[in-house]
Amino acid sequence: MATKTVSEFKKKNIYFKISEVLVTMASKPSGFIGLSILVFHILLAFLSPYLAPYDFKAIDPSLMLQAPSSEYWFGTDSLGRDVFTRTIMGGRIALTITFFGSLIALLWGGLLGIFCGLVGGKIDDVVMRIVDAFLSIPWILAMLLIVSLLGTSTEVLIPALGFFYGKGIVRVARAATHDVIAKDFIVSARARGHGNLSIIWNEIIPNVRDAILVEGAMRWSWMLLGFSSLSFLGFGVSPPTPDWGLMISNARGLMSFAYWAVIAPIVGLSSLIIGINLTADAFAKALGIDRSTKAPV
Repeated sequence: MATKTVSEFKKKNIYFKISEVLVTMASKPSGFIGLSILVFHILLAFLSPYLAPYDFKAIDPSLMLQAPSSEYWFGTDSLGRDVFTRTIMGGRIALTITFFGSLIALLWGGLLGIFCGLVGGKIDDVVMRIVDAFLSIPWILAMLLIVSLLGTSTEVLIPALGFFYGKGIVRVARAATHDVIAKDFIVSARARGHGNLSIIWNEIIPNVRDAILVEGAMRWSWMLLGFSSLSFLGFGVSPPTPDWGLMISNARGLMSFAYWAVIAPIVGLSSLIIGINLTADAFAKALGIDRSTKAPV
């Protein structure tokens, strides 16, 4: 009974902290705007299959490059497909791939950085030199090689993006861990005979979690831009799947006479990136994290 009470108390504390952070974020104009944009895009991603007025892959040559109208709100593209339908469906693809990719980057990068920061020595030196070597490789070239060999399915894109964007999180988590391991409570835990795994889970993660979460939130917006860059180059999701980067690439030559086909995905992509950046910045301030040092203010 006592265990259950303690567990319920911890859950209530977690819910209280989450609600407190959200209220703090929304109390600032930039945070409120960022959260509003992000929530709007997330809701639109969930509801887009039900809101889309047409089939996103339906081709009708007789409707090529129709200007925006009451029937086709954002006009049609060079294949006669509804731009509004493909724009709202494109956000669903972008959010899904980059969210899960960011989650993978956060998990492996954060845990590896914490481990290296704690154990130090030769293991830390070897791992960090490997991380430095991968950081020196232009990620776009490595991604192009991977998708050329393995394809452009979500099963390939998500872990590949998660790996390349997790390298920076390793360094942030390691630096944050170095600030913690000199504290008295770490020395006390070692004196009590706690192993590395116990110290990581019970002592280090609660004290570096906020800095790592903020870094992960920022990586999300960078990953979104990176994924769209891949799609723009033709190495993102395969057609006819709607994707903002691919839509921009296909319509960029039509700007002079069919601007609507490229403006809609540009607005969708840029607004989502702005929303994530504003939300991440407000998130950092609400947690008391200085993003210039990745340490508590």
